[in-house]
Amino acid sequence: MTPTLRQVGDLKRVRVAHAEGSVAERSFARSWAALVGGADPATVADRECAAALAGARLGGVDAATLLACGLDATEVETVLARAVDELVGSLHPSTGRRVRAALPRLVTPGEPDVPVPPFVTALRRQPRAGATAAGRPRLVVEPAENHAEHCWAVAVYGALLADDTGADPAEAFLLGLAHHLHNARLPDAGFAGELLLGAYLEPMTSRLTDGELAELPAGLAARVTATMASRVDAETPLGRTFHAADVLDRVLQVHHHARAAAFTVEQALVDLALVHDGPVVDYHRAVLRAAGL
Repeated sequence: MTPTLRQVGDLKRVRVAHAEGSVAERSFARSWAALVGGADPATVADRECAAALAGARLGGVDAATLLACGLDATEVETVLARAVDELVGSLHPSTGRRVRAALPRLVTPGEPDVPVPPFVTALRRQPRAGATAAGRPRLVVEPAENHAEHCWAVAVYGALLADDTGADPAEAFLLGLAHHLHNARLPDAGFAGELLLGAYLEPMTSRLTDGELAELPAGLAARVTATMASRVDAETPLGRTFHAADVLDRVLQVHHHARAAAFTVEQALVDLALVHDGPVVDYHRAVLRAAGL
């Protein structure tokens, strides 16, 4: 499961020319737009999990792009299914069935285009603090992920883990999307900053969260609110799912920065076969030898 989540998480760093933001933050915004527009959270969760698994292999080549490039709906679904099938074997069988069943909804979402609440834009702009510790200087690692990307990852990871933990995938998805609503207004100072806020932190977080929930339709706000208690427990299935997704994303993010910092030319040329087999590979290699590379 971990290698699959790692690849899904890399969508925080995949961008395309025709849209603003990473694949992850655009999925975050798309999810909230669908939910505000009245879509069933279970349907949205399954669709975005399918999109994430396909994107883990296809990057920014999504259903809309394939349609715009001239493939028909059946061909698009075939391509997406090939990508999903490379990863779905690591998931619970029920999760795999849900994800596969959601593939047609990537091709024809069938939802109205509605404005997203202001907190969506704010979370896309709000950087994460990264790892901090009391009494120690802040380690700034760039580029920083934003809160939309983190919340998206926790939502998708939670929905993908839910069948293993006995949680409801839709509830896990909603909680992941919403667990940092307070950071739409409150900059992230990290764990060290939270310790300094002390007793002020919890009431401040609650007030800010309630203010953002008020931007949602009443039914959706009530459903999100019902999941929030699980932010502080690891006893219920939802609580265990949420905290597993949250800690996995935080640590995988740090692994990403460490992996990027340690990247070598040998990894590109040997492990990833940057100069790969093809009709002109011998010429490519001759050029590189002549150039001393």
